[in-house]
Amino acid sequence: MQTYLLSQQFNTRSLPENFTACPANATICNGTSCVLPEDNFNETLSVILSTVLTIMLALVMFSMGCNVELKKFWGHIKRPWGIFVGFLCQFGIMPLTAFLLSLAFNVLPIQAVVVLIMGCCPGGTASNIIAYWVDGDMDLSISMTTCSTLLAMGMMPLCLFVYTKLWTDSSAIVLPYDSIGISLVALVIPVSFGIYVNHRWPSKAKIILKVGSIVGAILIVLIAVVGGILYKGSWVISPKLWLIGTIFPAAGYSLGFLLARIAGLSWHRCRTVSLETGMQNSQLCSTIVQLSFTPEQLELMFTFPVIYSIFQLLFALLILGGYRVYRRYRVKTKTDVEKTEEKEDSKSTSSHAKINGGFVSNETK
Repeated sequence: MQTYLLSQQFNTRSLPENFTACPANATICNGTSCVLPEDNFNETLSVILSTVLTIMLALVMFSMGCNVELKKFWGHIKRPWGIFVGFLCQFGIMPLTAFLLSLAFNVLPIQAVVVLIMGCCPGGTASNIIAYWVDGDMDLSISMTTCSTLLAMGMMPLCLFVYTKLWTDSSAIVLPYDSIGISLVALVIPVSFGIYVNHRWPSKAKIILKVGSIVGAILIVLIAVVGGILYKGSWVISPKLWLIGTIFPAAGYSLGFLLARIAGLSWHRCRTVSLETGMQNSQLCSTIVQLSFTPEQLELMFTFPVIYSIFQLLFALLILGGYRVYRRYRVKTKTDVEKTEEKEDSKSTSSHAKINGGFVSNETK
């Protein structure tokens, strides 16, 4: 069960010796710091919101599938260069970056482990939504998310085994294969239906895609709000983790784009790989953390997945805003250039007509 840290300061000198500062239902009581179980209201709220968000996510992924062309999707599977570049980013760059950040900031071992768990997680589904808005390659985006979630069943244990040796025994970390499997099913089934609809009814698929993209934007905002509500009791955390949570997603986006460009991918695929690299499945990270550590350990690092999730969304929105401004400026400039060229062509035609007998058409008079 998810726990929440409630820290309260008491003047213990003025209390009787037999007085206990912690409530009777506290699972951990150490001086004036207590860890309480989740109350019924939050538990009910969590179940309701999780159900609503799951349904919305399934609908959004269905709509994203409506933008996937079966031939192009199958082309990525048969010639998986883009998927391979994404694989190197997801399970090469991200775990290594997590390891280097943990060393650079010299965090506690338990905190380094949660940073590494985040770095080893597969890509999140929010990347598909943002990829659509930045004109990314949706076929590549969805195939990368699907493959990274599937490969996470083997790559996560391997990466954690390699990188956590310095701080802890990797066997102490519990990987929820059922959660990974559920994430995979929740991704593959609605996307498959979307691909089928796009194949059979392309015109209807475009309408569904527009509606789904708007719902996807709402879903991203809801996830941020829900995270703030459900995790409001656990915001006391080391400043070092705040810094890592800020730098880590920015490094993922930047390094993913750089590697994709070095690999010779086109610009829209570079944007896609960048988003797939920086956007991690933070819900999966939270599940692993809660299954693997005691309440005392959770106190030191429980909120890091939420911090990462907030900043990965923030940077993704900044990328989206920057791209939209660039696109608008580029299209405007391109249109102006085309108009100028048309005027020059018109002048050239008139001059040519005067030289050749002075003929001018009625349209140019």
